[in-house]
This record gives sequence, structure tokens and C-alpha cells, in this order.
Amino acid sequence: MDFIFVEGLQTEARVGIYPSEKAAPQIVDINLTFGLPEAAAQRDHIADTIDYDKVVTRIRELLLAQHFNLLETLGEFLVKVLFDEFGAPWVRISIAKPNVLRDVRRVGVYIERGRDGFMPPLWPSGASQT
Repeated sequence: MDFIFVEGLQTEARVGIYPSEKAAPQIVDINLTFGLPEAAAQRDHIADTIDYDKVVTRIRELLLAQHFNLLETLGEFLVKVLFDEFGAPWVRISIAKPNVLRDVRRVGVYIERGRDGFMPPLWPSGASQT
């Protein structure tokens, strides 16, 4: 399976349980890796793959449109978007909130899901794990 990765996406999101987090968006750091359709590299045509620019644009749009209490819920929501809107067969995502605790650089979650239970056999060698 081939993969696309998006590392270091920083965007505003409405996420958190505290009043200050509910009052205004905050920056989150997102890393994505997602599987591609089989035809992605065969014809060298954008229509055969998942357009990462459209993925990033859609994520930014959606994260400002609603509030999530938990990063876990936000992550599952994004996995569903990649499955349903972009047809990804497999997704690995990390989402972190920087500087939300004193003396802690980041807190976050990792989520890995395969559509209909599908999981790739092994992590691609030499690739960065999100």
C-alpha cells in the first residue's frame, strides 16, 4: 500500500473542556498518514489519488465549524472524514495541543484506523511515524 503523509499541520480548532478553550479557537498540531487507492501511481493523474491540498483545506474548514470537547473525538471525526469524503482505506493521525500545561510542550492523541478493519501489513520502512 502507498501512503501520503502531512506533517506539522498547524491550524485553529475549537477543542477543549475548559471555559477558556470553549471561548475561542486554539492552535493544534496535526500529523496525518493515509493510504491511497490502488490506482494512485498508475496513471500519474490527480483524480486517481487523494489530493492532500483538499484534505488540508477541508480539515481547516471543519475544525472551525464545530466544537469538540476531547482530542480523541476530534481525531475520530477526522478519520471518518478521510474515510467518507476522500476514500482513504487506512488512516494514522496525531493531534496535539501545544503549551496547554505549564512545563509540558504538547499533549495529544494518536489514532490509527482501517476502513472495515483493514490494516496495512507493516509500517512503511523509512517513513516517519505520525
